[in-house]
Amino acid sequence: MSVTRVGPVAAWDLTALLSAAEHAADPKAPLPERNLWVIRALEWLRHAPLSTASEPAGEEPMTGDAPRATPLPLLRLKHLLNVLDRNPAYRMPVAAVLARFWTEMNSTALFADFGFSPRANFFGELGQRLKLKLLPGTPATTDLSDLFGLLFPDDDDALWLESMDQTTLSRLMALLVPGTQAHDRSWLTPLLDAIEYLASAVRAAGFSSVLRQRMSPELLAEGPFRQLAMVAERIRELTLAPVLDEVALLKEAQYLRALLDTCRQCADSVHGHLEDHGVSINVVFDVDQLRLRTHRIEQLLNCVVSREPAREVTRLLAELVRTAAERRSVRALFARHYSLLARKVAERSAETGEHYITRDRAEYRHMLAVAVGGGAVLAGTTFMKFFVLALGLSAFWGGFWAGMNYAISFVIVHVLHWTVATKQPAMTAPAMAEKLRDVADDAAVERFVDEVAHLIRSQAAGIFGNLIAVTPLVLAVQWASQVAFGTPLIHGHDAEHVLEAITLLGPTALFAALTGVLLFASSLIAGWVENWFVWHRLDSAIAYNPRIVMRLGAARAQRWANYWRANISGYASNISLGLMLGLAPAVALFFGLPIEVRHVTLSTGQLAAAASAQGWSVLQHSPFWWCVAGIVATGVLNLSVSFFLAFKVALRSRGIPSIDRSRIRRAIFRRLRTNTCSFVLPPKQQN
Repeated sequence: MSVTRVGPVAAWDLTALLSAAEHAADPKAPLPERNLWVIRALEWLRHAPLSTASEPAGEEPMTGDAPRATPLPLLRLKHLLNVLDRNPAYRMPVAAVLARFWTEMNSTALFADFGFSPRANFFGELGQRLKLKLLPGTPATTDLSDLFGLLFPDDDDALWLESMDQTTLSRLMALLVPGTQAHDRSWLTPLLDAIEYLASAVRAAGFSSVLRQRMSPELLAEGPFRQLAMVAERIRELTLAPVLDEVALLKEAQYLRALLDTCRQCADSVHGHLEDHGVSINVVFDVDQLRLRTHRIEQLLNCVVSREPAREVTRLLAELVRTAAERRSVRALFARHYSLLARKVAERSAETGEHYITRDRAEYRHMLAVAVGGGAVLAGTTFMKFFVLALGLSAFWGGFWAGMNYAISFVIVHVLHWTVATKQPAMTAPAMAEKLRDVADDAAVERFVDEVAHLIRSQAAGIFGNLIAVTPLVLAVQWASQVAFGTPLIHGHDAEHVLEAITLLGPTALFAALTGVLLFASSLIAGWVENWFVWHRLDSAIAYNPRIVMRLGAARAQRWANYWRANISGYASNISLGLMLGLAPAVALFFGLPIEVRHVTLSTGQLAAAASAQGWSVLQHSPFWWCVAGIVATGVLNLSVSFFLAFKVALRSRGIPSIDRSRIRRAIFRRLRTNTCSFVLPPKQQN
């Protein structure tokens, strides 16, 4: 048996393919062999052989002179049908193979199950997609949905299926289902079965508590889910009746479509509940599955009621080919469900981020004041870090206690309503992204530039306030220790290590960028935790749970509920950031990666401590100034990386279309040229 190789794919020449059909048509031939023949026949359609010398005698060889508008697989299918029409010796075994394939395969499973998750949750679908992506399929199956990926592995298969003309389709149907009369609709039985199975699945999903309790009661009042199965059964009876009543069938089909539309509206109403009460990816996944099943029912219904059902079935197969390509993509699964969850996370951050944007002098002075308070706390954090290092703990425990030091400091700053400048960008980015919803005209662009100026000025105020506090306080503590004990707290090797570590000549820029990623990650964690808190209605549980109310009292329980609802995000953000700053280097070291963190305020405190230990002469040496440059780079990268990542998430989560970035960029540069101070100093008060 000859085989011709085309590119990386092995494709049989036509003579070998048709000769193999005789063996596959043998009643004793095993199931995998018949399925393999069908797979190879479809592969032959896709890939033209290098040589046409082995075409059946009396047939014109396939050439590349055919019109380019017609897909090559369709041209080859026509050629194959011509060969079979002129060579009954070939046609009989091919028809026998296809007839057995059609009768043995469970095609209902393809129409009813293919493209839907066998496990009713997001992570079950993720596991299924990884299985499809990583594990090879087998032709030893009677489930057409399992075999479909082997039959149509190419995304372009949908194109030639949709391009098939009615004449070719009729000839193919005569080969697949020989002897079928025009009035015989029994071959539609698998499609009718699929409609009933899908209707039952949609009905079950609509009755599930996780969706039913979140749907609009007004839409559920008419009971659309309850009627699906009954209408699907009536359509089956009318379709397979000895005498087809087209009027009654079309009437029931129209009623079923109306029910499906109402079911989709019910599913869409779940999103409104999620907007107010938190998001669950499993609920979003269930809603998507319900909607997809209703659309599949409509596609099958088109096949049943059409006067050219074969045409509609072909279109459905083309759609299933696209579904197969999508189901092989893990990225597509995440992309579909990431958007809504990211939106809720970003919105939680946006609510907080608005508080970090100053728009007048009073707010600017307030930002400076709270940043000074945050810098004062981080001055103490600086000395505690040196103390933890002096203990000489193992890598993990050293990282853990360093992280606890950071986390406790950040929580203190949060509780006292002060601020750390580097936490602002990840929170303010979603608020800025919201402003991009309307930049259709020049006035809107100017308003957005105003917000950019407010944002940069606010973050500058935060950094100024932090550094104004941390530097003199560290110097004061070092001086007091020198006076009291004759030596500063930080001196000797520790001071020299700081000057070597935070210099711009080393990997400081890389470490600062990685720290920006951690700052962004903490904002995601904060949004996720708050969404989890709201989703599980813990504020309501704290306020009204009988045991909690009995212990705290009604008024106190309500205050606790309000407090945690307002502050759960802040605690999650600060604690997670602190632990990540401490543990990230320890975890990286476990994998042999010498990674450290570089936080602008903490690095400034360390440099101030090291410089005071070296004395005034340190100002005369270049290592000190390279460290100053390193701190500037650290501040820029801490802010820009965390802001950029949070901004990208916010844009994607809101589905904001592509914007005219050049127009916005020109407007920002124009503002920089004409009013540079607006990015640093607040505007004067209007009279």
